[in-house]
Amino acid sequence: MSFIGYTALLTPGQMALADQAAIQGGITGTALMEAAGAAVANAVAARWSKRPVLIACGPGNNGGDGFVAARHLRGAGWPVTVAVLDGKEPSTGDAAYHAGLWDGPFEPLSVSLLEGAGLVVDALFGAGLSRPLDGSAAEFIAAVKHSDIPVCAIDMPSGLDGASGAILGHAATAELTVTFFRKKPGHILMPGKSLCGHVLVADIGIPAAVLDRIGPDTFENAPDLWLHSFPWPSLDGHKYLRGHALVVGGRIMTGAARLTAQACARMGAGLVTVAAPATVWHIYAAALTSVMVHPMRESGALDDILADARINAVVVGPGAGVSDVTQRHALQALASKRAVVLDADAISVFGSDPQSMFDAIQGPCVLTPHDGEFNRIFSAGGDKLQRARHAAAQSGAVVVLKGADTVIAAADGRAIINSNAPPQLATGGTGDVLAGLIAGLLAQGMDAFDAAAAAVWVHGEAAALFGPGLVSEDLQHKVPRVLRRLQGLMRHQDRHRH
Repeated sequence: MSFIGYTALLTPGQMALADQAAIQGGITGTALMEAAGAAVANAVAARWSKRPVLIACGPGNNGGDGFVAARHLRGAGWPVTVAVLDGKEPSTGDAAYHAGLWDGPFEPLSVSLLEGAGLVVDALFGAGLSRPLDGSAAEFIAAVKHSDIPVCAIDMPSGLDGASGAILGHAATAELTVTFFRKKPGHILMPGKSLCGHVLVADIGIPAAVLDRIGPDTFENAPDLWLHSFPWPSLDGHKYLRGHALVVGGRIMTGAARLTAQACARMGAGLVTVAAPATVWHIYAAALTSVMVHPMRESGALDDILADARINAVVVGPGAGVSDVTQRHALQALASKRAVVLDADAISVFGSDPQSMFDAIQGPCVLTPHDGEFNRIFSAGGDKLQRARHAAAQSGAVVVLKGADTVIAAADGRAIINSNAPPQLATGGTGDVLAGLIAGLLAQGMDAFDAAAAAVWVHGEAAALFGPGLVSEDLQHKVPRVLRRLQGLMRHQDRHRH
């Protein structure tokens, strides 16, 4: 089993295939459900002290898991009340079998049952819910949402779409969500991410080999995905072997390109140059020491700077302004067939003619829009994952659709969802730093998709290390510590493999 398999995210449909494959391999459905319900009971007992627990069971397999959890918790001495939707226990399949093993009473699901409950176990609907909650289920979940009773959700808080994280009518915030085998995209896509609490992935006996049959193409961002190709300095290396990145600076917002350049250098690029407008060259030169500053022609043309064949990565956009000059810089960078990062204004400037940008992409390219910039260029519908995938396929670039649940999508359909970004990243300049981190890895020869995913992860880790009070300048100073962690992880993985 590769490390990568542990980061796979399965849609509800893919999870159903995993269950089927396990059953075809000789594990009974009742055994899987027994293991799932027992895992929930164990997780509840590990997190909370004994208290009256209300287990709300739906008509399907999620409800069956709830009946198993009820049996185990009662056996451990917990006061358990089981409530069933519409007063009907599961009547078919494995869920009916486990409902039959519950020899206690059960009540019709009702808001009144919340009185006196110290914990709610939400076993109404799992990740496969496809329509908004209605009737007594909607009424119950709405009441839970407005109560102060802690919630443990089985698989997914009821009312969340497991594929997209979208709220279908109503959903209550869980302190703990216990899911099985692998996470779903809805666990880490917003708003689902904000409602799932701590997500515990329980092993219920499904063999990891079933992933080979499923072929997942969506993953949660983690070093396991890209650490094998991370560019580390070698003993016999020198600065020119570590790449030369060019950051195109703006005339007014000079701080943005400086942040980008410094982050690029921190990530390991051997050389970094800022191309600065001649009228503000002195501002850049006075503020930067290890980064070179090259004055641009008055026309703004980059051809003389790009004539240096050692430059192998270019960033356009930070602090650039939406102008004809910015568009010219982006098109010149793309025409050079070097690795290119287009950020901020270098994306927005193509709002009236996105196809001209798509047509110009000739080499490795990473686009790093937030939602506003994305919507100026792309008209893709659907959830965030679908929109990012469509944009990558349409543009031919790697698309980094930023946010609390940043999605990194490749033109071939692969996608990675990032989950480690703390809220303090929502401050000016952090996107400029991210562009530099990506470019630093591109300059060292890392594949564009891997470089984007690695940089997004390092960006989130650096912010989390700094904590509250973060401003964008702080990020680069935490990058070396994150890199040391990655080196330690790489050594651990090497020992594991050998």
